[in-house]
Amino acid sequence: MAGQDEAMAKDFPLPRGATGFLSPDDAGPLPETDPRTFRTALYTAARIAGGTVGEVEEQSRPRSFHLGSVLDRAGETVVLCHAHHPWIAFAPERRNWYDEEFLTPPPWAHAFTDAGLTVLDRERLTTPLSAVDTSALTRDEWRRIRLYHLTTLGGVLFNAFD
Repeated sequence: MAGQDEAMAKDFPLPRGATGFLSPDDAGPLPETDPRTFRTALYTAARIAGGTVGEVEEQSRPRSFHLGSVLDRAGETVVLCHAHHPWIAFAPERRNWYDEEFLTPPPWAHAFTDAGLTVLDRERLTTPLSAVDTSALTRDEWRRIRLYHLTTLGGVLFNAFD
């Protein structure tokens, strides 16, 4: 397992903006994921699933992600879209931050990749932070990671640092 974690770390270094936290010392604004792209993919996913779209919330500070859901015969699947990088994750419930509470991507997840977004699977999202290349994170970001006791890649990506 350790070798697998190390391989994941090498192919997924955390870039600037991964935590969604902008410190006063940062140069320039963080990149942005277009919420319209997320919304369009969400509606496509709901159609594929034979369901409907639940409430959609655009990112607002301090949360680092947009939030929506697909409602189908199986129930509600919460869809998270990182506000600064085109990453998608799935969760069983709406929260302001996550650490290990991620789902395996559903069969209709390809609607997001078809829209140019990257679907992250549960295995990658629950990778221990110690096995991820975090060299681009700032001291302020690390302070918040420790404050919120985050231990996984998904926890760093989908958070509500204030």
